Amino acid sequence: MTEVAPFQVARPRDVEAAIALCSGNAQSRYIAGGTDLMVNIRRGIRQPELLIDISGLDVLHAFEITDAGAHIGAGVTLAQLAADDGVRERYRAVAEAAAAIAGPGHRSVATVGGNLCLDTRCIYYNQSEWWRHANNYCLKNRGDTCHVAPQGKRCHAAFSGDLAPALMVLGAEIEILGAAGRRRIPLSDLYTENGRAHLRLSLGELILRVQLPGAPPPSAYAKVRLRGSIDFPLAGVAVSLAMAAGVVSAFRVALTGTNSRPFLLEGTESFLGRPLDEEALARLDKLVQKQVQPMRTTLASANYRRLAAAALARRLAARLAGLQGKT
Repeated sequence: MTEVAPFQVARPRDVEAAIALCSGNAQSRYIAGGTDLMVNIRRGIRQPELLIDISGLDVLHAFEITDAGAHIGAGVTLAQLAADDGVRERYRAVAEAAAAIAGPGHRSVATVGGNLCLDTRCIYYNQSEWWRHANNYCLKNRGDTCHVAPQGKRCHAAFSGDLAPALMVLGAEIEILGAAGRRRIPLSDLYTENGRAHLRLSLGELILRVQLPGAPPPSAYAKVRLRGSIDFPLAGVAVSLAMAAGVVSAFRVALTGTNSRPFLLEGTESFLGRPLDEEALARLDKLVQKQVQPMRTTLASANYRRLAAAALARRLAARLAGLQGKT
């Protein structure tokens, strides 16, 4: 840890005031749980002049599940999400993802919005100040070279949030408010494949809530990590799958931990109307391996993370289809 640079803290009375503060100061950051941001501040990675505490804004804590769908405020904690009976019954992948994040203490304060906006990670970035200085920093922080791919022009730091893929396979949309007004987009549109700037949010924009449909297909989430708890995913996979008359009627796969963004797997529509047999699972394995792009951003090898992602996708799909011995 390094000496923390001085900063001020503001506690706005409402969302509009918070957005006005952030929009007017490029060196400000929103904070709620702070489980990721405060670590980066202590490491000298982030040095905001102003922290805008939004943890007390009631509108961000709204949480409701009805027949029409789920309304999840960005300030809802991960512990609350993981423990909710309605989420576990209807949106199991979301409950499984929330329960797998960090440790109980983190989940008690970490928020939905914070996990969706989690900073990207890399073994060359998430280090102490003296270590980063000794390596002449990196493209993501005060340097001009990505040490993962020195000849390239893009930062390859990986996105490691667990909630995003689980929400994506269920068709989640998010509502965003900023100085330019309100907009609603598919969650998948929030992200871009650039570890240095992976969020499509303008200065001051704030995620207000997540919306989920009322009757999604069955779903599941799993990840691999170095330790059995606390760690970020080396590869995380969410699957939603529905079967009708022995064939696939709905199928989505989303991944995290391997790329600079969480993403929906392309090509899953080719499985519709067909049985999910051994041949289909083999095709799924190849599809995942082809589309994930793990780089040397963690202590585990890129090839291990690629194979792990494919194996998780197969396993979850087989489980949701009620198959045995097909993983």
